[in-house]
Amino acid sequence: MTHTDTIVAMATPSGAGAIAVIRLSGPEAITIASSLFKSNSGKDLSRQKSHTVHLGHIKDGEKIIDEVLATIFKNPYSYTGENVVEISCHGSHYIQQEIMQLCLRKGCRMAQAGEFTLRAFLNGKMDLSQAEAVADLIASDSAASHQLAMQQMRGGFSSEIQKLREELLNFASLIELELDFAEEDVEFANREEFQKLISKITHVLKRLIDSFALGNVLKNGIPVAIVGEPNVGKSTLLNALLNEERAIVSDIAGTTRDTIEDEISIGGIGFRFIDTAGIRDTEDVIEGLGIRKTFEKIEQAQVVIYLFDAEKFQVSALRQAQGDNNEFMVEIETIKNKYPLKNLIIVANKVDNLSEEKIKILEVTLSSVEGSHVLLSAKSGKGLKELETRLLDFVNTGALRNNDTIVTNSRHYDALLKALEEIIRVQEGINDNLSGDLLAIDIRQALYHLGEITGQVSNDELLGNIFANFCIGK
Repeated sequence: MTHTDTIVAMATPSGAGAIAVIRLSGPEAITIASSLFKSNSGKDLSRQKSHTVHLGHIKDGEKIIDEVLATIFKNPYSYTGENVVEISCHGSHYIQQEIMQLCLRKGCRMAQAGEFTLRAFLNGKMDLSQAEAVADLIASDSAASHQLAMQQMRGGFSSEIQKLREELLNFASLIELELDFAEEDVEFANREEFQKLISKITHVLKRLIDSFALGNVLKNGIPVAIVGEPNVGKSTLLNALLNEERAIVSDIAGTTRDTIEDEISIGGIGFRFIDTAGIRDTEDVIEGLGIRKTFEKIEQAQVVIYLFDAEKFQVSALRQAQGDNNEFMVEIETIKNKYPLKNLIIVANKVDNLSEEKIKILEVTLSSVEGSHVLLSAKSGKGLKELETRLLDFVNTGALRNNDTIVTNSRHYDALLKALEEIIRVQEGINDNLSGDLLAIDIRQALYHLGEITGQVSNDELLGNIFANFCIGK
């Protein structure tokens, strides 16, 4: 792939619509656009100022294809840092293809996935982490994921990494300088100041690494498993949360044989709900596979909603008073003991079928269980808002509200872990009074991994992997 030619692609999704935008970028973008655009005012497009919009027609010889708006961005003041022209035409699929084919015949090449943003990176309009944030911004489907992508695209994460790298690079230069004067035994890098810097960098790297736990779930949605015995209303609850008939609801026990997943945004935070097969002993092979998958989903979930039938609970509570074990309480304790690190919400469903007196007894019983509990009717929607509030309570959005830097990208997370590993080696070297040349090796490695994040260190394979996930036209 060459980045000195002129590329073209649709900047809007394929299909018919009110308008469509076709983007050209490269040294000949304005020249090519001028050759097929005829302004209504008679002006030559190639002689117009940057950041101006012009009304006219796209013509193929004498044939008029469409009336369009052409917007000019001259280098270096454009998204890619090159000459860019954006043609806004009517959204007919035929018109789009005709203009695209005309651009190709005039000398453009079809852009590859993410090539406009790749050129922006290569031309210094943004660093690599900012470029990756563009894809995250396009994919954002909640207020939280949008805020994280915007923060990264504005350079909040980049500037923090760059500052650390510059401070470390300054000391690395002084240590390298010491090596040139090894025979004179001169010390340019103040070891006490260097120790303070290493401690500071260690603290910042650990904070960024720890933030990935929050950033990853905010970006991809917080997984919530809805579990419980058959016929307690798990699928009804999923449908109520989604406000649509997503899962089949039946009085027949074991209707859900496989997991059903869907996402919604609650309070600006994305939640990925997983309706699972009812937990029970069964000889049905298919249902048994579904139950096994239920426990797999519990392992993957950050929050577990344990749902039970409040009517049956009353019967079980009565038996307990007569000396029997309460099967629901046993099941709850089993899940808590098996998954002690999971956030658990105990939900009593079908409370609309209980009297006020029985509801009070149920509340007293559940209050003896450590953790969060909610009384609701998935069928009527009663208690649903309280459940949503409890779900939001599990998400510590303090860092998000404070606009702190939060790591969301697994590539960045991996680079930070490697950088921290090297910084710890540097710390150990200082403690053991290692020579400057050995310290310099570990410092260079730490600088390398920090540089990988912003793209100061990159290769074609890395760039190819990143930009291959972009959409065409961006």
